[in-house]
Amino acid sequence: MAEWSLFTNHANVLLAITRNPDIRLRELAAEVGISERAVKRIVADLERAGYLQRERHGRRNHYNINPDATVASPVARGLHLGALVAALLPMLAQTL
Repeated sequence: MAEWSLFTNHANVLLAITRNPDIRLRELAAEVGISERAVKRIVADLERAGYLQRERHGRRNHYNINPDATVASPVARGLHLGALVAALLPMLAQTL
């Protein structure tokens, strides 16, 4: 039987960054179970879409989730990213 996941790699990366905004790409890749190169592409996609912003803090990156970004999905059209993340990770809702 084929293994599948309810969430895409993009969603998993976004949720992992939401839980730990100072996570390194290497750690993110290990947590999501994909390559560092794939994580780098996904983070760039999420930045281009306006879902997150990356700031340099010395030699590290810090990520800020944009809770006001509108989710680009035919089913969730008009839903704000903050509401979606709050529903999936309620313990982090206050930080958004």
